[in-house]
Amino acid sequence: MYPVNYIEPVFRPPSEWQSLIIQVTIGCSWNNCTFCNMYEQKSFKTKSIEIIDAELKHVADSGYPVRRIFLADGDAMTLSTRRLKDILLSIRRHFSNVQRVSSYCLPRNLAKKSVEELAQLKELGLSLMYVGCETGDDELLNYIDKGESYESSLSALSKIRQAGMKSSVMILNGLGGTELSGQHIKQSARLMNETQPDYLSTLVVNFPVDGEEKFSRNFNGRWVKMQQHELFVELHALISALDLRKTIFRSDHVSNSLVLKGVLGKDKQKMLDLIELAMDKPQLVPLRPERNRTLY
Repeated sequence: MYPVNYIEPVFRPPSEWQSLIIQVTIGCSWNNCTFCNMYEQKSFKTKSIEIIDAELKHVADSGYPVRRIFLADGDAMTLSTRRLKDILLSIRRHFSNVQRVSSYCLPRNLAKKSVEELAQLKELGLSLMYVGCETGDDELLNYIDKGESYESSLSALSKIRQAGMKSSVMILNGLGGTELSGQHIKQSARLMNETQPDYLSTLVVNFPVDGEEKFSRNFNGRWVKMQQHELFVELHALISALDLRKTIFRSDHVSNSLVLKGVLGKDKQKMLDLIELAMDKPQLVPLRPERNRTLY
């Protein structure tokens, strides 16, 4: 029998591809975002510490080498600090040499957690939070039913940094469509500049077959899908507006046509030059074909 009983589908960030994934919750406690159907097949529930501990023990007993662990599903940080401590202590018992524990994190999940509590979790090994901000614009956040605001994202990212943890933020390229692109970029750049995340990535908003119509319905006719050239223009505007000191930037998710990798700010101009080349002479840039970019 496989040592971990996964309830599919299971998602994880691209950088966690070598990590042991442990589902400490099933599904997403919010599960209302109009751009996301990752967990719509699941009803949210938590897993008992006894089951989690048994799965960790089974993996350890199998002799499988584990250097990193990712706590799934969509928002493990909705769990209480006490429960998270129990999970981290269990990880420490079974994997004394684990290098990093990470998790997705909805900003609202940190509203009732103090910096001191987060620092305690950091001391027990939880060192990286993946925060899907999507945008810094409040109007857009309302349209996509994110249940967050500029201020809630700002508060969460600030707490993470104050606790000594690292943050990896996701911004959605094309989220505002052609009409709301300007405010999307302005407010997203403002949020990133104010919080200085350790990692930043852009994903292109992507839909299942019938998802685009459902998504755009909330916009009252104000959302028009951006074409590839427009997506490049928006990405160029975002990077131009960023004033980051040492944030590792990636656009290597499968949804992206152009792969960018570097550190902002030292590689800023190099990235801008590559985007401009992709806009003006796309035949000279290795772009991911459209057929390879779908998530569904």
